[in-house]
Formats: sequence, C-alpha cells, structure tokens
Amino acid sequence: MNLLLITGGKHPYEKTTPVLNDFLKEAGHTVTVSESGSELAGDLSAFDAIVLNTLRQPDTDNDLNEAERSGFENYVSRGGSLLSVHISAASCPAWAPMKKITGGGWVMGQSFHPPYSNFSVDVANGSHPCASSISAFNTDDELYMNIDYRDGNDVFITADFQGGAYGKNRAGAEEMEMEGGTFPLAWTRSYGAGKVFVTLLGHDGKSHQSQGFQKLVLNGVDWVTS
Repeated sequence: MNLLLITGGKHPYEKTTPVLNDFLKEAGHTVTVSESGSELAGDLSAFDAIVLNTLRQPDTDNDLNEAERSGFENYVSRGGSLLSVHISAASCPAWAPMKKITGGGWVMGQSFHPPYSNFSVDVANGSHPCASSISAFNTDDELYMNIDYRDGNDVFITADFQGGAYGKNRAGAEEMEMEGGTFPLAWTRSYGAGKVFVTLLGHDGKSHQSQGFQKLVLNGVDWVTS
C-alpha cells in the first residue's frame, strides 16, 4: 500500500517516526513521510491511506491550514483510509471534524495519564479483524484517561488500571487521584465512506518497538485498506 505518513509537533517524533516508517516498509508498504502536511491540500488519490503520527496545535508553524484540513476531511469522508496514532487526534483542537473523524482521543487540559510505565494491553474483542494474531502483551507507554470518546467506536484493545494517586502525566509531578477501570486503547470507526483506525498507544521510540504495537498498526493498515 502507498501510505502518506504525516509527522511532526511537540512529541518525540524524531524517535517514533523512523521506527514506524521502517516497520511499515518492512511489511511491504511504500511510505511518504511529510513534516509539512502540505500534501493534504493536494491530490491524495495516489495514497491508499493516511497515517497520522503528529501533533498539530494552534499558534504553531505546523498547524494545518484551512486547505489542508478540508483536503484531509474530504479524503476520509469520500472513502479514504486513516490511521491515527497516540496523541494525533488532539491536533487542531478547535476544528470540530478532527474528533468526529477519529472518534475522540486526547484533549489538551482535560485528559491525563499515570506516569509512563510498563503495563499490560488486553484484547477486548478477539474476533475484530484488527486483533488478528494479537494476544495480551506488555508495553512501555502511556495509558490515556479522561479522553474524548465518541459514539460509533468499535473498541477491541483496552487496558485495566487499578486506580490510585499518581503523578499527573509524569513521574515527580503533582499527584492526583486516578480512578480505576478499563480504558480503550484502540478502536475502528467509519467517517462518511472512509474507514478509520485509532490507537492511543505509541508515545515514544520504545513504545513503537513493541512487537504487539507493530502488529496492531499493521493490522490497522490491512483493515482500513481492505
């Protein structure tokens, strides 16, 4: 498949995108990596899917402009395929279609997570096509909580959390009480005629090196382009 990988922003993309690019290519895909995102305003017909591994925020030099936003939304709604990784759905926070397309995700100033750690990822729906050949695995990552979550998401990957007082978002930060529960980490949905795959996993290079994470993303590519 011919994939457009949009990257860049305030996150360790210099570590994650090379790993993501490499394992996608090793699986036989052709990958065009873009830090500008300018391709979104052009002809996207040559791409089988867009992969977002990026954080586009207001008042920065990498926020998507109106033409790029419109091109992106039209591509997906008219039958294009999208994969959104980790915090990508927090991009363009004032642009309502982003959360409608992705089905939610991290919200600046609202969402939180316990400090980066090793935790167990569970398969909540083993019959989902994107769960093929995946069993529970441990990974080093962030467990997102208090996210924006929309109707229509078909969740198939989750993680359980016991709850307790933890440093907000990082070790050493002011502690907050975090409620225990089961939290969604990957889902699929549709947007118009398009197919969308979202995983909240994938914070840093080590997270992307997880074999479970890589299989999850590769399954996502297969599903959205099928």
